[in-house]
Parts: sequence; C-alpha cells; structure tokens
Amino acid sequence: MDVELQILKHLARDAHPTVAIIDEYCAEYKDLFKEVRNYECFKYLHLGIVSTIKRKSLPEIAKVVSINSAQSLHHFLANSNWSVDELEQRRLNKRKDCIEGSGNYSSNR
Repeated sequence: MDVELQILKHLARDAHPTVAIIDEYCAEYKDLFKEVRNYECFKYLHLGIVSTIKRKSLPEIAKVVSINSAQSLHHFLANSNWSVDELEQRRLNKRKDCIEGSGNYSSNR
C-alpha cells in the first residue's frame, strides 16, 4: 500500500528514510515518539543541523529536507507530546556507557 493511502486511512506507517547516519542515530530514540510524524520531524531536524546550510532556521531546514512548510517542524518543537527530559536522559546515558568502556556507542540496541 502506498504512503498516501496509508495517511488517508490513518494507518500506521514507517517513517520516511533520510540518510543512513541520521536514520541509524535517530532510531535509538524512535520509541520516544508516539506518532510517526513527530519522529520524522526529529529526523528532519537532525538532517538540517548537519547540512551545509548557513542559517539553521526552521524555514531553511524545511527547504533543505524538502518539506513544504516549516510549520510542522515548529509544531514538533512547540506542541508535540514527547519528553525532552527523557530524550536528554537517554542521550546522556548512551554517552556515559560509551565513556565507561562499553566501547560501542550503539551498544544499547
């Protein structure tokens, strides 16, 4: 079934892929997002941050990741129901594990 039909029928769908390194990094946090659209925005923001654009504003990131409007990125940051604290804690725990000798950043998969 194509993505447009899944969206129209409100069926669960996989997030659109970006680039491998972003997809792999963000996959560690996927379960923190209840909706696939929020997870996609999370990935798009990461992709925009590592892109070569000079201004890292939401409108510029939206352009570089080929989404129609920066409004979805703004909504993700301002109104979505994901926990910044949970995300930060997980990120810090992964760094701590890596520093303490587990050796592999993604060892908690």
